[in-house]
Amino acid sequence: MKRLATAPGGRRAKWLFLAAWLIIAMALGPLAGKVADVEDNDANAYLPGNAEAALVNDRLEEFRTDEVIPAVIVYVRDSGITTADRAKAEADRKELAPLVPGGAIEAAAPSKDGKALLLTVPAPYSDEFSDTVNKARDVAGQDVPADLGVKVAGPAGALQDTINVFDELDGTLLLGSAIVVALLLLLIYRSPVLWLVPLISVGFAAVLSQVVTYAGGKFAGLPVDGQSSGLLTVLVFGVGTDYALLLIARYREELTRDEDRHSAMQIALRRSGPAILASAGTIVIGLLCLLLADLNSSRSLGWVGAAGVLCGFLAMVTVLPALLVILGRWVFWPFVPRFGQAQRAGHSGWARVGAAVGRRPRLSWLAATVVMGALALGATGISFGLTQSEMYTTTPESVAGQRLVAAHYPGGSSAPADVIAKASSEKRVVEAVGLLDGVAEVQPAELSRDRGLVHIPVVFEDDPDSPAAERAIDRLRETVHGIEGADALVGGATASELDTQRAVSRDSKLVIPVVLAVVLLVLIALLRALVAPLVLLATVVLSYFGALGASSLLFEHAFDWTGVDHSLPLLGFVFLVALGIDYNIFLMTRVREEVGLLGHVRGVQSGLASTGAVITSAGLVLAATFSILVSLPLVTMAELGVLVGLGVLLDTFLVRTVLVPALSLDIGKAMWWPGSLHRRLSGGDPSAPADSADSPADTARPQGEHIPR
Repeated sequence: MKRLATAPGGRRAKWLFLAAWLIIAMALGPLAGKVADVEDNDANAYLPGNAEAALVNDRLEEFRTDEVIPAVIVYVRDSGITTADRAKAEADRKELAPLVPGGAIEAAAPSKDGKALLLTVPAPYSDEFSDTVNKARDVAGQDVPADLGVKVAGPAGALQDTINVFDELDGTLLLGSAIVVALLLLLIYRSPVLWLVPLISVGFAAVLSQVVTYAGGKFAGLPVDGQSSGLLTVLVFGVGTDYALLLIARYREELTRDEDRHSAMQIALRRSGPAILASAGTIVIGLLCLLLADLNSSRSLGWVGAAGVLCGFLAMVTVLPALLVILGRWVFWPFVPRFGQAQRAGHSGWARVGAAVGRRPRLSWLAATVVMGALALGATGISFGLTQSEMYTTTPESVAGQRLVAAHYPGGSSAPADVIAKASSEKRVVEAVGLLDGVAEVQPAELSRDRGLVHIPVVFEDDPDSPAAERAIDRLRETVHGIEGADALVGGATASELDTQRAVSRDSKLVIPVVLAVVLLVLIALLRALVAPLVLLATVVLSYFGALGASSLLFEHAFDWTGVDHSLPLLGFVFLVALGIDYNIFLMTRVREEVGLLGHVRGVQSGLASTGAVITSAGLVLAATFSILVSLPLVTMAELGVLVGLGVLLDTFLVRTVLVPALSLDIGKAMWWPGSLHRRLSGGDPSAPADSADSPADTARPQGEHIPR
């Protein structure tokens, strides 16, 4: 295993690894651009597989040859609809009729106040769906009488606006991630060449991750949607660059101790490999826990994200070291590490931080905990749920149109609830539904092709994404479920949102404990202790709540976002626990190594000093890549970017810098209980270095002093 792990640094093997990656990129590269072909962004892709709304969507296929999603064209004139306005709506109806199943569209429905017309266009959900909706918008926007407001809204308009966002998502995130990572690497390394090596390696990883995503969706039937494929790019660039920074920092350090660059790389791989492997393993297993979720979009994000991290890990421990040893020491120019050169500076600042924490460890961790707790209080005011108008950072046409519909028609007119029942029970269902509070209208029923089922559209008085409409869905379901022999189900836009909220709540109760258990087991295996893993896990959970509270304050006061998507706490928790534990892994694996050489106090401070610069750089890179999500027009993804980016910064600058070192120093040797290191430090092994109890602030070894090998 050691030979395999260090092979990329070998004199001959380096060329084999580079050739293998070039062959993979050239042979499989064409598949990388086909991820969109396996994406599923229809209604059921973002629903639990067993949700009632999903079952209704499936049964609706029995009513027509093509599944249709209604696009609603609303015509509004504040002074009252004119003859010319009616003629415009009628002309649009006739022009759009050939595009819909059956070739017929019902005439526009006037509002009771006489100021609006509503034309419903059933757009077939097929490969031509976008063309149909865009055509409807083009037709509606032509020859509009003066002062007449015309918008295309409804479920089809909302879906098309979402599709437009996801169509631009991959390109935006890829370009943004590449630019951000390149700029940060230039600032970190201050070298005209070195920054290109990790960027090229991440490029290899990005290609492979997209190929794996395409293959999983195409041949294994795994769920893939636009959100997960977009986040894939951010994960690969952020996590891959983190691993590159860690390996390059250790390689540079070893070059000052070993004259042979191949040997230096092999030592660097052997020393940093376990931390990188543990980090990647934690993230991969943590994300795979999302496969336990009911929500299809969470399951998609779980396996796609795990595939991306795994590909990033493989590239960073194979092609990156191969490229570095091929290029030689000069790749670090103008700061070329020389054999025998004293360890530079970089540790002095972090050594001072370690010394400051060491002087008052208990006060330090108590202060950091208070700060985190204060930030966490911001989470108490979180308002969960986003309406359609709150889903975007801008105002797309579907949102503007929905506002016009709500102003002149019953709120649910643009998105009626769908009731599916046995045809023989139609009369009883219609009568029972018509008596319910919150129901504005029961529209004409439609029979399935085999005439065994009936579809009854139900219009609510309230907007389809309002809490009142969700309560009406519960009343509607309770009523129709109670009709004997009807086998009735309730779906539609409001029911879908309600089913999603409840699925997220169930998923959180299952996935979060599993993620915590998995991360704990990985830490126990890595650190060969029990106390340290429990402490580290507690700090990451505290960091998550601090980030959630701080993010909530930013959402409300900086970005003016009035609500939080229901899935944000679950996804944010999985990402922050999996990613946040990274920095603790990087720190504590080095601390464990140093403690074995220097004793507990000096080892903790030396580990902090040795890893401070590289972990800070890694945290900045990861936070910056996730912050790219804030530039997207979707509030759900922008909120995730803020939460994860802020959480990573808290982990980098507060948890890893103050909280974990202070707790380690205050707990003392018991941090490593019950492992072999604890026994050595406690006197079980006379060869263990002794702690300097009289000088707890004693810092790492002097500059230039080498660790004996």
